[in-house]
Amino acid sequence: MLFGIGYDIHRLVEGRKLVLGGVEFDYPLGLHGHSDADVVLHAVCDALLGAAALGDIGEHFPDTDQRWKGVSSKSLLLKVVDLVKEKRFRVNNVDVVILAEKPKIGSKKIEMKKNIAEWLGIEASRVNIKATTMEGVDAIGRGEAIAAQAIASLCEDI
Repeated sequence: MLFGIGYDIHRLVEGRKLVLGGVEFDYPLGLHGHSDADVVLHAVCDALLGAAALGDIGEHFPDTDQRWKGVSSKSLLLKVVDLVKEKRFRVNNVDVVILAEKPKIGSKKIEMKKNIAEWLGIEASRVNIKATTMEGVDAIGRGEAIAAQAIASLCEDI
């Protein structure tokens, strides 16, 4: 069993859609980034890459490469899954925590879980999504940013 940890944070800005876990939120602000800035999927990508000892998301999808400008993070995740499979690993499980003051995440967790499970090719029971606030502390607590942390485990695909 191999384990990896992922983390991502992006600031909230006007004029962007807010996408978390592949789910669009009805919110007046979105995350600033080269792709769609989905911090949930970026954290999952980094956790998978870490578990497989394949570097990090910035190495594979640099923000200097115009191919990734505005792309859905689902595309990035699917490419990471392919890289993991090339190393003869399969995803065992993923656990994610979203750090956001607003919007409230609860009503969208099931949809995020289903998306991530489908894209990873695992049962939804092997994906967990949690959310917490920062109780008004730091940029996240002031509603200026959203972050996500993820841990993933891989098994050898025999």
